[in-house]
Amino acid sequence: MATDSRVTRHSDWALSYSRLLLASDLVAATACVLVAHLLGGLPEQVWGIRHVGSVPTPIVIMAVTVVAIVLMLTISGSRAQRYVGVGVTEYRRVINSTLVLFGAGGLTAYALSIVGMQRFLIAALALSLVGLVTERWLCRRWLAARRREGRMSHRVLLVGSDDSVAVMEKALRRTPTAGLKVVGACTASGATGGFIEGTDIPMSGSIANLPAALDAVEADTVVVTSANEMSSALVRELSWKLEPGHQHLVVAPSLTDIGGPRLHTRPVAGLPLIHVETPRYDGGKLYAKRLLDVLGSAILIAVLSPVLLVTALLVRATTPGGVFFRQERIGLRGDRFAMLKFRSMYTDAEARLHELADRSEGNGVMFKMKDDPRVTVIGAFLRRFSLDELPQLFNVFRGSMSIVGPRPPLASEVQQYDTHVHRRFLVKPGITGLWQVSGRSDLDWEETVRLDLYYVENWTMAGDLMILWRTAKAVLGKDGAY
Repeated sequence: MATDSRVTRHSDWALSYSRLLLASDLVAATACVLVAHLLGGLPEQVWGIRHVGSVPTPIVIMAVTVVAIVLMLTISGSRAQRYVGVGVTEYRRVINSTLVLFGAGGLTAYALSIVGMQRFLIAALALSLVGLVTERWLCRRWLAARRREGRMSHRVLLVGSDDSVAVMEKALRRTPTAGLKVVGACTASGATGGFIEGTDIPMSGSIANLPAALDAVEADTVVVTSANEMSSALVRELSWKLEPGHQHLVVAPSLTDIGGPRLHTRPVAGLPLIHVETPRYDGGKLYAKRLLDVLGSAILIAVLSPVLLVTALLVRATTPGGVFFRQERIGLRGDRFAMLKFRSMYTDAEARLHELADRSEGNGVMFKMKDDPRVTVIGAFLRRFSLDELPQLFNVFRGSMSIVGPRPPLASEVQQYDTHVHRRFLVKPGITGLWQVSGRSDLDWEETVRLDLYYVENWTMAGDLMILWRTAKAVLGKDGAY
């Protein structure tokens, strides 16, 4: 396998980033605890003790609290390479470790009859939750910027069939912030000297040539894209040969588009069986989602009412026609409803659609076109920041839509659906969704459908909140809206 010096060189960034997180955790924890003391006030003495040595007791308590926070974040594995930089696991571990620490601190203070700690602990808990998550988010933004530049990423060698390798390379290239940079591929065909289709990534020979290929491209991560070409013995042997702690083996399951919350590994007779939960669309989570929709839409309508009013006046003043555009869409269980938008096109837009059909950048199902001549000047601005979609908040409040969900399709699109695509009607369509935060109008039809079905089969409340957060960043971004 690769020499230790080569592997270490590629893992240096991981160690540096882990140290950065440790330092930033320490700074954030210190700031939160200090502000909590200023707000809540620590007791001047504990059991009559005012000083520990020459150090005042409140300072000792603050120091112990800071060390405990940093230690809990370490024990929880919140800085592990496989969690940082992408996904919600990092944030979840930060939150859980903080809750456990201050919960234990409160119980300890009560059991030991330490008076005057309640206000400090409550303030420190609230500030630490906000401060530590914000600090990790800022670090993640910094890391994402480096990864978009091609730095601070794992060097990946793909292993599998030609098709699965091409699909995986495309997915990883589309998500540079995941920190997995493809540098080579070993395929079942054993091709050498060429490149992965549509890229400049070299083909490094057959799977049997894997050890030499791993060394040649100086990869620190092997991603198995399809297990059919590799026996379990070969995968096990490969895992033994990788440098412990420096090189990593990742196996992409053949159960594609099934989210992590639905997958559970259960060892049976020495075999790691994967249990797949059946998607459910009822119970408490569904009621919680509806409650979020009602409260969220009502609050947003109230807060954004000045924006709604100004936008309506601009649409009415700049072009002839109505303020709103009503269009029939297909929603939950295939029911039809009138979706509201601010009118962003001229009034004859529907009549002119057939004239532009041959200029569509989508496919036969969905019409998409950059620089659409039917879009008004004010309409282009509204679309740029998704302001034309704000009236859909009324659809959400009335119950025909959700804040987060699949894209609401036209009836003409539904007529061309394959049978499996109809699963998107198991939940309400949304104003935003995975399609919105993964490329917006830049996505092709197949990718839009895949993301919608992934959402339907794997949705969670935590996932909805993450999509809402990513939506704000996507709307303020420069790409994908037209």
